[in-house]
Amino acid sequence: MAQITLKHLRYFEALAQHRHFGRAADTCSISQPALSVQIKELEQILGAPLVERGARQIRLTRLGEDFVPRARDVLRSVDELTDLARASTGDLSGPFRIGIIPTIAPYLLPAFVKHLSRHHPDVDPHPREAVTQTLIDDLLDGRLDAAIVALPISEPSLTEVALFDEAFVLVRPLADAENPVPSSDKLREMRLLLLEEGHCFRDQALSYCNLSSSVPRDLMEASSLSTLVQMVGAGIGVTLIPEMAVPIETRSAAVSIAHMPKPEPSRTVGMVWRNTNPLAAHLTGIAELFRQVGLGADA
Repeated sequence: MAQITLKHLRYFEALAQHRHFGRAADTCSISQPALSVQIKELEQILGAPLVERGARQIRLTRLGEDFVPRARDVLRSVDELTDLARASTGDLSGPFRIGIIPTIAPYLLPAFVKHLSRHHPDVDPHPREAVTQTLIDDLLDGRLDAAIVALPISEPSLTEVALFDEAFVLVRPLADAENPVPSSDKLREMRLLLLEEGHCFRDQALSYCNLSSSVPRDLMEASSLSTLVQMVGAGIGVTLIPEMAVPIETRSAAVSIAHMPKPEPSRTVGMVWRNTNPLAAHLTGIAELFRQVGLGADA
């Protein structure tokens, strides 16, 4: 009798994640027909369907939905066995899957990868940029080794290490450069440009202005800090961005930068990983490396 293999589980987990045969196949670096064959083989072993196949998208059956978390538990345990072996060899080596949020990735990720390669030449970094909740889900499901996010996350199964604090700065049209810097109360009365829902930076900006994310206001949204800054340059409104983004995002925009009155808005950037990750000792060292990069030190 045929047995369930790790290959079956990895392909099914990818399909469950993407809910699309083509995207799942791309993730697994195989052809779509090959993935389909593996899923059908797994269903034959189980004696029941795992997916409902549609023209554009698939749906998981009741069994499929119940099968997903158990498959992920098995895959995570296997990955941790591999990590246990890697941890016992001394220096870190092999693939390192790290997630990073979009309001940090463009500004620190290139320097971090460079310094990571310098200190750990045998490491093969696999960075993934996504919003916080996606990274946390991937981390808990074992698809990432660690993630760089804004703290706190407050997930009991994750270790959080604070790396550095960073201020938010106000971006205004260049014509407003000489005007007094508005307080948070005054900022609430202005046309505030924000990142779209799902970005933690949006929630932090709203919190500073004492605004609810669901309150109907004259707010405008964008998917990137770059778009926000360019919209400010066009005279559409004002926005807040993290200080690390200033050199890159404002170099081609007609905007002015100002620090907000104290206590100015800020965030704590940190690194998180699963409590059970055998690479914890190595991850602590990598977190320190990222901290040095974030502080502009020679890492």
